Order: sequence, then C-alpha cells, then structure tokens
Amino acid sequence: MANTQNLSRRIAMKKMLKLSLPLFLILGGFTLPVEADDTLVKFKGGIGVIPVSSGVGEGATAVTVNRNIVRGVQPAGQPWVIRNLKANVKTDGKIKVRGEGLLLGGGNNVGRTAGLSVFATLICADGAGFTEHSSEAAGVPLDSNGNFRIDDELTPAPTSCDSPVLLIRNTATNKAWFAAGIPKSDN
Repeated sequence: MANTQNLSRRIAMKKMLKLSLPLFLILGGFTLPVEADDTLVKFKGGIGVIPVSSGVGEGATAVTVNRNIVRGVQPAGQPWVIRNLKANVKTDGKIKVRGEGLLLGGGNNVGRTAGLSVFATLICADGAGFTEHSSEAAGVPLDSNGNFRIDDELTPAPTSCDSPVLLIRNTATNKAWFAAGIPKSDN
C-alpha cells in the first residue's frame, strides 16, 4: 500500500512539474538580459533643400533674396529632393543614416546626383554658437539613384541634444546642405 501511495505522489509531482514549468518561465523565472537603449536621437523622413526661403520685391524678379540657411549652414545652389531618410544617433556618437532618392530637383542635371558625396552633421542647439557634430567629411558617394548609407561616428560626440537638426551635406568646399532629417518622437 505504501508503494502505491509513493507511486501516486510521484505521478502527481510529475504532472505538477509539467504544468508549472511553462508558467514559471512565462512569469519571469527565466529572464534574458535587457539591452539598454542608448539612443540619443532618431530621425524618420527627410526634407530636400530649397535654396531660397523668401524673396522681396514687386516684380517677377526678387530684389532681395533670403537664402535658406539652417543654423549657420548654407544651402545648396539648386533644389534637392529626398524620397526617404532614417537616422539613429547613439549617446557615444555613433550614427547610422539610410537615405534614398537624394537627387537634384532643378537645373540641367535634374533627377541626377551630379556624382557627389555626402556626410551628416547633427546640430543640437538652437542658439548662437552652434557646434557641428559631423561624420567623416570625406563622406560617402551617392549611387545613381541617390541612395546612400553612413555608418560612422560624429566628431565631436554630442553629450545631449535638446533641439536636434540633422543635415545631409555635400563634401565640396562649401559643404552646403542638401537634405534635413525629420526628428522622430517616441510618443
């Protein structure tokens, strides 16, 4: 009789283990390490440059033209368009940018890249004395469709970024901006 009771207890214990083990794992008995989110700022979507922000005058030709200068950075001489842009900047200054369709939107080379290369600049302050946090100034070439990838580190690395602006700039001597990223809110 004692053997029958022991056997019944062992069977009941095995059933309980089979039922409780999955529940134990689901409820947190088994934990995976959680990676800390070290993202400083993200951008999703892009805006191509329009070199002139406004003009003053009564006639067909403006007497005074206001260039579309963003935080001290001059615009490109022609309009540019961008189909898509995604960027992620980490707290250690690492930056990844994926751009698609960065092409001239005017002039004799409209719809082309003009064989140019680009780099990224993050500006985090909206007041005077802007610090430019840039990827390698040698940049990366635009492919024939205007696509590009930047995997680099910003110099100097930003420590905080209260008012982020991401500019995609040319590597020519004037380092004008072609496109800007749209900051992504986590809301």
